[in-house]
Amino acid sequence: MPYDIKPLSCDPRKLRGLSEKLIVSHWENNYGGAVKRLNAITSQLASLDFAAAPVFTINGLKREELIATNSMILHALYFDGLGADGELDRPLNEALMRDFGSVERWRAEFVAVGKAMGGGSGWVLLAGGIPILALDMYGHSYHMDYDTAAAKYVDAFMDNIRWTTMCHLHHQHAQ
Repeated sequence: MPYDIKPLSCDPRKLRGLSEKLIVSHWENNYGGAVKRLNAITSQLASLDFAAAPVFTINGLKREELIATNSMILHALYFDGLGADGELDRPLNEALMRDFGSVERWRAEFVAVGKAMGGGSGWVLLAGGIPILALDMYGHSYHMDYDTAAAKYVDAFMDNIRWTTMCHLHHQHAQ
C-alpha cells in the first residue's frame, strides 16, 4: 500500500520567523523524501521472500522501514503543529498543568530541550500515547532460555501474548 504525500497543512507565507523557502524545502525534501523512501522500502518488503532472505537483509529493510515511518509521521506532526498562534484548549491545558505543574513549566522544558539539541539531531516530542505491545529483542530477554536462538524466543513470545490485557490497557488510556 503506497503512502501519499499529504499537502502542506500550513501556509508557509504566514509563518513568523520561518521562511517560505525553509518550510517548503523541509516539507518537500524531508517529509516527501521520507514518504518516497518508505514506499520504496515497502515495495521491496512486499516482494521479499522472507523464508529465503538472509537475516541481515530482513533486519536492514525493517530497520529502514522503521526510520522512514518515524520520519514520515513526525514530519507530518511537525507541519500540522505550525500555522497558528492559538491558545491551548482546556483539556490540553489541564493535562500540561497536571503533568508538568504549569503550562509555563512545560514550555520552558520543551524549549530548553530543543535548544540543547541545537547543532545535533533528534526530535522533541509532547506525547500522550502508550504502546500496546512490546517485544524485547535485547539479548537479556532470551539468552538465558534460548542462548542465540532468537527465532525460537520470538515464536514462544507470540504463543504467550495476553491480548485481553493489552486491549484493556489501550481502551483505558484512550478514554
